[in-house]
Amino acid sequence: MGAVRDNWRIVLLIIVLGGSLFALFSPTVGDSGADAPGLESSGTTNLQYGLQLSGGTRIRAPLIGVTAEEVELGGTNAPQVERDVANELAGVSVADVIVRPTSETEGTVEVTADGVSPDDLGTGLDAAGYSYGQTRDGVTEETRTQTVEILSNKINEAGLSGGTVQQITTPTGENFILVEVPDANRQRVVELVNQRGTVRVDAYYPTQNESYEQTTALERDDFQSIGTARQGGEGQLPNVPVTIRDDAAPNFQQRMMDTGVASEGGSRCSYERDPQSTGPCLLLVVDGQVVNSFGMSPGLAGDMRSGDWATNPQFILQTQNFSGAREVAINLRAGALPARLDIGPDGEGTSSFIAPSQGQQFRTDSLLTGIIAVFAVAGVVFLRYGEIEVALPMIVTALSEVVVLLGFAAGIGYPLDLSVIAGFIAVIGTGVDDLIIIADEVMAQGDVNSRRVFQSRFRKAFWVIGVAAATTIIAMSPLAVLSLGDLQGFAIFTILGVIVGVLLTRPAYGDILRALLTR
Repeated sequence: MGAVRDNWRIVLLIIVLGGSLFALFSPTVGDSGADAPGLESSGTTNLQYGLQLSGGTRIRAPLIGVTAEEVELGGTNAPQVERDVANELAGVSVADVIVRPTSETEGTVEVTADGVSPDDLGTGLDAAGYSYGQTRDGVTEETRTQTVEILSNKINEAGLSGGTVQQITTPTGENFILVEVPDANRQRVVELVNQRGTVRVDAYYPTQNESYEQTTALERDDFQSIGTARQGGEGQLPNVPVTIRDDAAPNFQQRMMDTGVASEGGSRCSYERDPQSTGPCLLLVVDGQVVNSFGMSPGLAGDMRSGDWATNPQFILQTQNFSGAREVAINLRAGALPARLDIGPDGEGTSSFIAPSQGQQFRTDSLLTGIIAVFAVAGVVFLRYGEIEVALPMIVTALSEVVVLLGFAAGIGYPLDLSVIAGFIAVIGTGVDDLIIIADEVMAQGDVNSRRVFQSRFRKAFWVIGVAAATTIIAMSPLAVLSLGDLQGFAIFTILGVIVGVLLTRPAYGDILRALLTR
């Protein structure tokens, strides 16, 4: 017991190493971490790989939009303000204007259409009769948060497992949306995230003056449930089964009868051949484009005319192909984006693709770099001291820091990327540097002939190490807190390595060195 009490730091290091190895290799930890979004399991261990080491698509872009703040709404409801502002701006629809009240009389007005400047928004507000405080580029925090949530849902609904969406802010205050999807084609991801995703069902019907009118019959909020896209077959096109909310079903049923879509015997639609000589139709509109048109079968029309349909309000939305049906299902489930990402040819956003084979090469290169770093440090330490009993514990102790950090990453499911690998290498370098300071301070002043002498010299060395560690933590903290992409992972694991070293591995090495030099 006396030996354990005297060397409790070494015992603690062994216990922590055991826990780290358990987190690295235990199947129980791997099962819980494998399902974490944005990660790919390494297979042999429970380590998870980020985009750089697994391959995939990364998109980093701001949202398109301008905002007016402190707008005097004057008691006018938000939909009316949106219509008023849209009418004063060329090429802007009501769907491109978002009003968010901040008090009973004030609010913010956002325009998310491309090509609208802050000055244009100010002019439009003046023309509509609304006073405001200032206009600026960018959208509100609420819009960015909503966009992140909807994009996450769209990626999940599209079956792109492991995709992540997050908001990042640069030191200069610029806001970006970062989308990362492992093992996904760049074009597919760009098309998915760049679609607004507005889906509605319109009624298209002839009027008494021999013209046609198109009105919205169903919007996304009117749908209670959206089924999985189906291939169709047996004379039926690919489709999405849907259920309408009970409170919206009677109004939709009545509108179908008023417009003639649910006329006696049903309706036949030839909108695609000739929109000006067709019977009443239902139009499926996605992002402002008609993707399909269809009439109504006699059976469904009969149920609506008798009122029975509203008691079980279900029908199908047909498309021309299965990819279209899947797009409709995704957009209905995820919702419409309040603003698009600025990733066009002239936009501020960037997109990149890392091939899975390149990610595998990065993993191999990272492993080789780590091995080279270990051997290089081991060689320098051995040449410096020439004594295996001093150099070997130093190398083992330094490497134990990396094992602890790997176990921590595996335990919380943190994705390893190149910046984290760089942090590990930095930890090896700074760790060995601190251990050399300890060995030099203890051995440079002659033989260690007692524990008291050793402890005195060790405390002097530890003060130097502690000050250096505090300086490193202070210098790295802004990088760890701010959303700076790759630099954040590097800073986090460098700080963790310094903390583990000061609290665990440096004291344990001191106990090892004391046992070797004072026996």
